[in-house]
Amino acid sequence: MSVPLTLRQKIAQLLNVGFRGATPAECEIALRDVRQHGVGGIILFDQEMTEATRGRRNIVSPAQVKELVAHLQAHAVVPLLVSIDQEGGRVNRLKPAYGFPETVSHEELGRAGEDAAYRQGEAIATTLASVGINLNLAPVVDLDANPDNPIIKGKGRSFAADPEAVGRLASAYVRGHHARGVLTCAKHFPGHGSAAGDTHLGLVDVTQTWREQELIPFQRLIQAGLCDSIMSAHVFNAKLDPERPATLSRAVITGILREKLGFQGVVTSDDMEMKAISSHYGLEKAVPAAIEAGIDVLCFGNNMSYDSDIAPRAIEILARAVESGRIPESRIDQSVARVLALKARLPGRP
Repeated sequence: MSVPLTLRQKIAQLLNVGFRGATPAECEIALRDVRQHGVGGIILFDQEMTEATRGRRNIVSPAQVKELVAHLQAHAVVPLLVSIDQEGGRVNRLKPAYGFPETVSHEELGRAGEDAAYRQGEAIATTLASVGINLNLAPVVDLDANPDNPIIKGKGRSFAADPEAVGRLASAYVRGHHARGVLTCAKHFPGHGSAAGDTHLGLVDVTQTWREQELIPFQRLIQAGLCDSIMSAHVFNAKLDPERPATLSRAVITGILREKLGFQGVVTSDDMEMKAISSHYGLEKAVPAAIEAGIDVLCFGNNMSYDSDIAPRAIEILARAVESGRIPESRIDQSVARVLALKARLPGRP
């Protein structure tokens, strides 16, 4: 995929942005971000979180989602990565209430086995592909390591406590997706399963609970060539980095994930608007720090808070960091190359 891009267009490829609107007529901001700014990805949600009274966000029915995605893709110079959190079970944006098939949680698949994980992965991917969604922000490969974990265990999002079992089940789930031409994203690196808190709400410290075995599922997926992309966690671990959470940590993202585990594909951040990042660092600090750490794609769900100009703001912050000499343009080029290589694997792409 060879498309000449300006600095700001290259930076825009490194953004995954949420937006309001369920029909082409309602998503003028998203269309601007795609056409004018050239954002590389969009993320879909079913409900508004910031203003719950607004109700539905991007998802009403299968036909509506298909029309919305096709409309935005038609205006993209570089094909969009269209992502969603469709893990199954409670983390499930395409719900039966909107006309989509029932799904089961990772926890249930852990009890059912690898064949069930493959079939569920294939079934979910069939649904995603039918409406034009090409990237599932799943599987969760965090270990079931803390019975009081509100965001992983509490929502049935872990396959198992045993890291090797998680690796096998996640591999089957990913292969099911690949059978239907849908990309996946393993999360949350370097492991969120032992946490006692929720990074949506604030900084979560896993220094005393995290164990190196939490890396094993990621390692198994990488070794098997099944890691399309990996999502970072906003967890803080003083033993890995005494100053910064994983998403902003070069020691974690570059040192452990790139150098120790050998992953050379796309690394995306968890939502940069989660309180673990937004309340402690703010946009101006967090955006360049994440790129310096080794993150390739910055996710702005635009649903923890809402900013219609989040894409152009993030682009300008990174452009200034490059133009000032803080971040070499070659670092941006490195991430763009990874993103374009991932997009080249989409069905129907050269």
